[in-house]
Amino acid sequence: MPLRREAFLGHVRERGEYGTVEEAERAARVVLALLGAHLVGEVRAQLAARLPEGFALILLNPLQSAEPLSPERFVRATAAWIEGATEQTATWDVSAVLSTVADAAGDDLTGQILLQLPAGYDLLFGRPQPT
Repeated sequence: MPLRREAFLGHVRERGEYGTVEEAERAARVVLALLGAHLVGEVRAQLAARLPEGFALILLNPLQSAEPLSPERFVRATAAWIEGATEQTATWDVSAVLSTVADAAGDDLTGQILLQLPAGYDLLFGRPQPT
């Protein structure tokens, strides 16, 4: 069962220490649009099924990416899409959203998501993998 929109944004807002729900929503929209460009097939569909409807649609209709972005480039892309963001604040934004996504997805699906992403995303999801 998908998280309710208010609960999802509440978690993002708390983790990102945003002053308003609007700030949390802006970060969630950008990060999910970029993430959707990196996920394919059943994994993307399963994740979308666990997100609130509006965010699921963003994930399923992503921004286009010519190649998978490294975690560093993902953060830079996020900073470019959020007005006034720096790489430091974008790292915070990405982690707030992706750790909430990981909680919604659960461990098994998060593991499948991480298999589709370049190395290093585990830290952004708040799920460091043993080396």
